[in-house]
Amino acid sequence: MFGWLDCCNSHSESYCEEFAEEFDTFSLPSPLPQWPKGKDFGTGKICLGEIEVVKITNFDKIWSCNPSRGKAKGVSFYRPVEFPDGFFSLGDCCEPSNKKSRGCYALAAKCASLDATGSLESSPLEKPLDYTLVWSSESHRDDGCGYVWSPNPPEGYKAMGFVVTVEPNEPDVEEVRCVRVDLTESCEIGEVLFDNNSLLSRDQFYVWETRPCERGMCCNGVPVGTFFCSRDRNWNDELSVSCLRNLDPSLRAMPTLEQIHALVEHYGPTLYFHPDEVYLPSSVSWFFENGALLYQQGKEKGLAIDSKGTVLPGGGENDKEFWLDLPDVDGGGDYVKRGNIESAELYVHVKPVSGGTFTDVAMWIFCPFNGPSSIKAGLWSYTFDRIGQHVGDWEHFTLRLSNFDGELQSVYFSEHSGGGWLDASELEFAEGNKAVVYASKHGHASFPHEGCYIQGSSKLGIGARNDCAKSKYSVDSSTRYRVVAAEYLGDRVVSEPYWLQYMREWGPTVVYDSASELEKILNHLPFFIRFSVENLIELFPTELYGEEGPTGPKEKDNWFGDERC
Repeated sequence: MFGWLDCCNSHSESYCEEFAEEFDTFSLPSPLPQWPKGKDFGTGKICLGEIEVVKITNFDKIWSCNPSRGKAKGVSFYRPVEFPDGFFSLGDCCEPSNKKSRGCYALAAKCASLDATGSLESSPLEKPLDYTLVWSSESHRDDGCGYVWSPNPPEGYKAMGFVVTVEPNEPDVEEVRCVRVDLTESCEIGEVLFDNNSLLSRDQFYVWETRPCERGMCCNGVPVGTFFCSRDRNWNDELSVSCLRNLDPSLRAMPTLEQIHALVEHYGPTLYFHPDEVYLPSSVSWFFENGALLYQQGKEKGLAIDSKGTVLPGGGENDKEFWLDLPDVDGGGDYVKRGNIESAELYVHVKPVSGGTFTDVAMWIFCPFNGPSSIKAGLWSYTFDRIGQHVGDWEHFTLRLSNFDGELQSVYFSEHSGGGWLDASELEFAEGNKAVVYASKHGHASFPHEGCYIQGSSKLGIGARNDCAKSKYSVDSSTRYRVVAAEYLGDRVVSEPYWLQYMREWGPTVVYDSASELEKILNHLPFFIRFSVENLIELFPTELYGEEGPTGPKEKDNWFGDERC
């Protein structure tokens, strides 16, 4: 009788055959175009200073482990193969079984030039001294299965990943290379790839993705594509593996302005608004030209704003001293609230991530008004009078592209104060490689598919509604966009609009008693979800309470940092 694992010895089986059979391997709907010529973007190789890296997408399957009991899902381990001359593996890869995916990717490295190697002691890459066995499945069935080894680096070097074998013999030290410590960044565990969910301590084995500890536009950490594993489920110590560090300040692999336009025109999603949407987007200039006013503390009268926003105070931080509001003429406010989708455009911010090995294309949309929220509990729904509404609404979604080849990897969907990444394999595509993004009714949060998304308590089935559907109201971001910022290109390449420097609120703060409005609906709630007002408030995102205009894109944490998820 076997233990918790049923393991398959499949070392040296072809990636093309075995990986494709186990995975529903994903490819983008259309081939990638020939990108305009530039520096190193899309060339397949990226220089990180003393070392150069390439993306490996060909693998041999080493070993699969599939729990025979419990809720754990299986995983497979893969070894990168077919390296260009001079490049070395940094570790093996792991992927969940039966996952629709583009497949693994891993970075391979070599010294950037002969001069970069220096003496033996200062070489950027070195073989490990030997290995330590971290875990094996040998005790779980008679003939054994898989062995996970940690490389032991020479002094002054760090391991980038683990090595997996199907034999109990220690791997050859030629299998991988370790990296000189000054060329590395610390990393942390990310998504759980494998959790055996076993109650027996001897069975404990967990596998995670790794990612740089510091992430954002100004951070240098480069993920390698390897994994971290441990017997400890609640690992919070420093990892034994590291990420790479990009020490090339030129960021030569980032796209030029001409390449940015080619990327947006190739990948720009179509943004659909709900067929019953009342509060549609507009351009910022339309909002200004149709009577939006700038107010300042201590002054009763608002100041008219020109189409470029040159009268707006720029820079600094949100000190609550200024805010924008709708026109104060009769009917003007209601007209502007409805927006003007014919003028709407996406405002594009392009920035380096993962040490300049990836590019984030953040696409911002502006709506003059955010409508009231709705509550859903089972089949019962109710739309509030005021909760959730505010003047000025900035929402966004982000495309993440590989700088090795320009391929779309994933899209971040911003959902009010949160959001999450979705792999390209899980997207809906409108035409070619252009994805579809849905803006929720009244709130304009971004979602990947049509339907009703609930934010609140999934256990109780109650929360704020986010209704998404296709309609005639849409904006094609591949044609209706404007690049407003790409700091890495230099000060004079992209001219940032005046209004982007406005760091204050795009709507007034209006304080009201949200509890009194909730009191009105408590008696209408289904019996099984009747709460006190306090408990009901806790079920909804905090930004729904109070009418407070949001700050602009540049004031958001994700402008310089990574997307929150």
